[in-house]
Amino acid sequence: PPPNSKNHHRGSSSSSSTTQACAACKYQRRKCVSDCILAPYFPHDSQRQFLNAHRLFGVSNIIKIVRHLNPPAKDHAMRTIIYQSDVRAADPVGGCYRIVRELEHRIALAKAELDIVLHQLALCRAAA
Repeated sequence: PPPNSKNHHRGSSSSSSTTQACAACKYQRRKCVSDCILAPYFPHDSQRQFLNAHRLFGVSNIIKIVRHLNPPAKDHAMRTIIYQSDVRAADPVGGCYRIVRELEHRIALAKAELDIVLHQLALCRAAA
């Protein structure tokens, strides 16, 4: 096939994939524009993640948070927003705080174990 038909096919397939609204636009019942700020983070099949984020932060707050960030910071912020909202949905009382506390507890246990091992090592070295 001629190169133009190949490029035309690519263009038509990408435009057909953009016709489906992202989860945010779908929820708000509006057309998803090509420069939708939330589309990369809430594709059409991520409705649950969007709803979790919407309940915890609200769409306008999410947009305010990420609007002026550079792309790497925006990606990091959105991953954090999605993670926090999913955790909060799974654990409405503790959310991320419960995870942080559990990790701090594990760190404290590991430090205590390390202290014991280092103490035993010092005793073995002193005895040798």
